[in-house]
Amino acid sequence: MACPAAAADGPARPEGRTVLTVDRLNELMLAGALVLLVAVAAVRLTSRSGLPTLLLYLGIGMLIGQDGLGVEFSDAELTQVLGYAALVVILAEGGLGTNWRHIRPAVPAAAVLATVGVAVSVAVTAAAAHYLVGLRWQLALVMGAVVSSTDAAAVFSVLRRVPLPRRLSGTLEAESGFNDAPVVLLVVSFSAADGLGSGQNSAADWLLLPAEMLLQLAIGLLVGLAVGRLGAYALRQVALPAAGLYPIAVLALAVLAYAAGALAQGSGFLAVYVASLVMGNARLPHRPATRGFADAMAWVAQIGLFVLLGLLVNPAELVADFWPAVVIGLALTLVARPVSVGLSLLPFRRPWREHALYSWAGLRGAVPIVLATIPMVAGLGGSDRVFNIVFVLVVVFTLVQGPTLPWLARRLRLRDGDQATDLDIESAPLERLRGHLLSLTIPEGSRMHGVEVAELRLPPGAAVTLVVRDGASFVPQPTTVLRRGDELLVVTTDPVRDAAERRLLEVGRGGKLAGWLGWSRSP
Repeated sequence: MACPAAAADGPARPEGRTVLTVDRLNELMLAGALVLLVAVAAVRLTSRSGLPTLLLYLGIGMLIGQDGLGVEFSDAELTQVLGYAALVVILAEGGLGTNWRHIRPAVPAAAVLATVGVAVSVAVTAAAAHYLVGLRWQLALVMGAVVSSTDAAAVFSVLRRVPLPRRLSGTLEAESGFNDAPVVLLVVSFSAADGLGSGQNSAADWLLLPAEMLLQLAIGLLVGLAVGRLGAYALRQVALPAAGLYPIAVLALAVLAYAAGALAQGSGFLAVYVASLVMGNARLPHRPATRGFADAMAWVAQIGLFVLLGLLVNPAELVADFWPAVVIGLALTLVARPVSVGLSLLPFRRPWREHALYSWAGLRGAVPIVLATIPMVAGLGGSDRVFNIVFVLVVVFTLVQGPTLPWLARRLRLRDGDQATDLDIESAPLERLRGHLLSLTIPEGSRMHGVEVAELRLPPGAAVTLVVRDGASFVPQPTTVLRRGDELLVVTTDPVRDAAERRLLEVGRGGKLAGWLGWSRSP
């Protein structure tokens, strides 16, 4: 970067170009820091009131926008680009924090919800937008596609506060991670189809659309699997000089998966979620630190994205589109979502109570608003109205669905608080000793409570070397009884590291008899 004196002697700047001076940079940094601090304080407020955080973030953006403090922003293309980047980080954090053992039985149902369910939801919502609100068919289809994706950030944040049975939470988590990919493809296709509704598109073009979508999803899946497996293998084999480098490497691999999937003409969103899911379940070194870093980055991405979307909207234009948004939202929530859930889960024979919860848990958030910028960037006539309707719909129905989901789970008797809590094992490579130092804390609900050290039956080459209890550390004996809250340090040689981690997880789930009573399944 050139110093100010050198810049002054250089060629004249083109007239009209914005110059970023040091003073201007300081002002932007001050404004950004204040927005972040207000947003962090807003999380505390929403955690007590039960309101979704995205509403406050959108409100902050609108407050500092052109109808508030006067900050003018109308760049839909920049919003779309930054929105995609934020969604990559949010999906990466969701994949890293998802337990594959929990969602594996739910993947078939989630896959059907993310494909067949999306198609049914698009059709029903588009019909409502056309016949009830009067949107022409192309805009109606764009509207249906935009709002048919459940939002990963909203679903993940709510499910972490609602102790649902694993089959339900796993299905909802997997669906929200999978359905972004087909919805993005539909929105792009409908926005670019200028002849839709006027006969300019042949039937063959639309018959090829499902095949093209399946191909892009398959490419994204393969790229995600490849990057996730290769990345996890590389990180497990290389001892980096600082623990802080592991989270950076994991996030870089997630972004690599998105970019590689998109450049290969596949679904980058599916690639990043699958790669993160693979790495998050691969027992990486310093895994808790990695998940903490990803969680922090996802919060920054959400705050920045929602504030940016709040800046983009013009509050004065929302009044005219309030009731159309309510009508489409009611059709989506009360008709399209229940019908898509019912048809998608019909082969899986789920009880009606689960259908009801799945229908109400189709939370919308930043994803539909970001997708609503795609037709705006494409120059589709009427896309400004689509954006306004989507914005109002998301705000109103998130305000209704988010706080009431825990209440509905209780009324349907679908809450589950009697599950063993998994251990979170952190691994630090010991390069010179060719071993690993595992650290873990026995959480509430873990069945490792009450187990003696000898009853862990760790493989030869692994041993519990230290226990920290109530702030005091001691070397355990074979008869030492482990308790909730104990911190354990386990040293293992490289060949038995996987077996030692697997054994610790088994005991945490099944207690001292793990391995003898059917608890020997790998995580």
